Amino acid sequence: MTSKDIRKQFLSFFGDKGHKIVPSAPMVIKDDPTLLFTNAGMNQFKEFFLGNSTIKNPRVVDTQKCLRVSGKHNDLEEVGKDTYHHTMFEMLGNWSFGDYFKEEAIKWAWELLTEVFKIDKDSLYVSVFEGSDDADQLGIDQEAYDLWKAIVPEDRIIMGNKKDNFWEMGDQGPCGPCSEIHVDLRSAEEKARVSGASLVNADHPLVVEIWNLVFMQYNRKADGKLESLPAKHVDTGMGFERLCMVLQGVKSNYDTDVFKPIIREIEAITHKKYGADEKTDIAIRVIADHIRAVSFSIADGQLPSNTGAGYVIRRILRRAIRYGFTFLDTKGPFMYRLVNILTNTMGEAFPELKEQKQLIENVIKEEEHSFLNTLEQGLVLLDQVIAGTKGTEIDGRKAFELYDTYGFPIDLTALILSEKGYSLDEAGFEKAMQEQKNRSKSASEVSKEDWVVLADDVEQEFVGYDMLEANVKLVKYRKVTSKKAGEQYQLVFNLTPFYAEGGGQVGDKGYLEAPNGDVIYILDTKKENNEIIHFAKNLPKNLNETFKAVVDKKQRRRTEANHTATHLLHQALRQVLGTHVEQKGSAVHSKYLRFDFSHFAKLTAEQLNEVENFVNARIEGRLPFEENRKVPMKEALEQGAMALFGEKYGDTVRTVRFGQSIELCGGTHVKNTADIWHFKIKSESAVAAGIRRIEAITSDAVKDFFEENNKTLQGIKEVLHNAQDPIKAVSSLQEENARLKKEVENLLKEKAKNLKGELKNELEEVNGVKFLAKKVDLDAGGIKDLSFEMGNNEDNLFLLFGTEQNGKALLSCYISKNLVAERELNAGVIVRELGKYIQGGGGGQPFFATAGGKKPEGIDEALAKAKDYIK
Repeated sequence: MTSKDIRKQFLSFFGDKGHKIVPSAPMVIKDDPTLLFTNAGMNQFKEFFLGNSTIKNPRVVDTQKCLRVSGKHNDLEEVGKDTYHHTMFEMLGNWSFGDYFKEEAIKWAWELLTEVFKIDKDSLYVSVFEGSDDADQLGIDQEAYDLWKAIVPEDRIIMGNKKDNFWEMGDQGPCGPCSEIHVDLRSAEEKARVSGASLVNADHPLVVEIWNLVFMQYNRKADGKLESLPAKHVDTGMGFERLCMVLQGVKSNYDTDVFKPIIREIEAITHKKYGADEKTDIAIRVIADHIRAVSFSIADGQLPSNTGAGYVIRRILRRAIRYGFTFLDTKGPFMYRLVNILTNTMGEAFPELKEQKQLIENVIKEEEHSFLNTLEQGLVLLDQVIAGTKGTEIDGRKAFELYDTYGFPIDLTALILSEKGYSLDEAGFEKAMQEQKNRSKSASEVSKEDWVVLADDVEQEFVGYDMLEANVKLVKYRKVTSKKAGEQYQLVFNLTPFYAEGGGQVGDKGYLEAPNGDVIYILDTKKENNEIIHFAKNLPKNLNETFKAVVDKKQRRRTEANHTATHLLHQALRQVLGTHVEQKGSAVHSKYLRFDFSHFAKLTAEQLNEVENFVNARIEGRLPFEENRKVPMKEALEQGAMALFGEKYGDTVRTVRFGQSIELCGGTHVKNTADIWHFKIKSESAVAAGIRRIEAITSDAVKDFFEENNKTLQGIKEVLHNAQDPIKAVSSLQEENARLKKEVENLLKEKAKNLKGELKNELEEVNGVKFLAKKVDLDAGGIKDLSFEMGNNEDNLFLLFGTEQNGKALLSCYISKNLVAERELNAGVIVRELGKYIQGGGGGQPFFATAGGKKPEGIDEALAKAKDYIK
């Protein structure tokens, strides 16, 4: 069976058993602050497990894109070293939300594997939770054991401990025992020698888990205690790549048709053969795996960056580039060339790959260029570290600085050091790494107490589209503590006028007023697992009262103006630049808006002016706000509504229209475009290859901007003695400045010519070389001219000049080209090494190079060391 057939067969099997087939949620999570990525199939259904949403479909089946590279589920360092761990993978799953339970889950799993997929029953083992004697005092999952005993021989049922057979969502929340199904893919001879039962959960590459049936029947409280859930759920997850390995009769996930086309393309690009040697094989597996993770993340709207989820994606991509650089001898960009084959093999099941193909290629190619430059810089910096080291062991903290600050991989550092006869202080590196992890963990650590439930309210109604004040009742609350925010309370109401952060728009602020006049300030509003959570420093005194919830009207109105402006901006960009423009992210605050979009070039001043005029024309046109809060998704798209890639939409959506601009949007907006007052672009820049960013302001911020600009203009006019035409006066000053600079340059050149004659007499013959190391009073350009002037008239010349300019030190080294060839001298290496005396560094060509530093008093010491290179 092909992988496409396997995927379809799984979905149709459970579809026939009354399950609704739902699409994969985006791999990049945008509305759950507890996770960066979807790392399990159940993530998109958390709200149902927690009882925060009404269940519309009690039976569901899907294939979910997952990424496991951070937090509890982190397989990154295993990827490539074995044949069955992955960063990005597909999780096939069937779900029951309070409908069927263990009996059906077990029966159907066995039916699908053995009767539909025809897997040999004698190759399968199952595990059951054996119970625990810790504080939970849980007994054996007897129900699951008895159900399995009716299907398989007892010697194929394995007792599993809490680590392997008790699944938990996190430190708190729904959890329960699980039953895993393992397959033994070894040969008959191997099976005869060693029982497969002894190899289950022992990390054997051919005795692997393929399906985990989780029975959610408990809730883990903050104090660690378990309580029974009112409704019991089934959550299953089967590794698609492992299932393909089993059904295609191969011994490795990478030998399936999921990966083989990618591996063949890597072989063609690198001219390396998979299966030739272990290091090459690991590198090819890493690249084949990582190109999927990076491509799907970009398709879901997450670009590589230096923070959060973007940093994780950049790290995965750089890991792949580094493996190619070190083990496959790829010194130029190559990974972007794999996107085409990935799209061909997976684009049918995941159309976002086809839609975003060009963007994915552009972003990866630019990231490759950038990191390869980083590697080059890292090599220079590593040379400096080596030059400044006494002995043969490199300080682990310095190696960590290279890794942490410059992104230079530690294993590459170790490899280069060993080639040069040095060793790495690994203990020092690990200590520095752990210290940083502890700092990071401490800064981000949040402790949450249990929710204190005051009233049952499945879903909290948002009334903030229509009103900014409402009478509300507190449904539940909990205390949360973090190093960053200190002690806070999270409050949930039966209804709320506060908009929760989402769709790029910030959450509302405001206050809660008690009947006696006491006020509790709402500092922020966010959404988590379909609940609107309000953050406050204090709790109301009487929790059961009816409170007046009041949104900060001024901030909301400014935010609404900016949000509506992003819609008009999107329309303007598509009108001015073309319909290839798509929104790639936005941030809507009360003071400004930021809008990221796909486009291949920097916008010209004329284009920016045209975009501004387009938006302001719609503001002046006083377009009314129109919305439809519950329109079927298909109908909304047929009306021309813009949907964003990487966003999760329900069966019904909200459409927002201003004239010809119509988008799917859950945010708040002005009632008329005239309320925006005016729109002004402040900057336009690149975010990544093919992605541009516009930052703009509206409303009061524009007024402040014009007032500030007017003050600046008045200040300039005063400096120019109130010139009638300040532009003409500034142009005149620039012309005068250019003329004076030219005069200074000519004077310096004349000075250098005069100096040349003096310095010629100071040349010293050392070991057959005409040598001079001297401090001179010239700028960088003057020193270069002087060096080449002297080089044109003298052979066998070695010059090192030092100068101080504006409190900074500069070293310049010139070496005749014949000496470079005959004596293997290199000016670039020499200035890098001497740069340590001026607390700096530099480089250049073998015959001329410069180094800058912040310690001018070190110039004399550097000059004194120059002669050592020719003795």
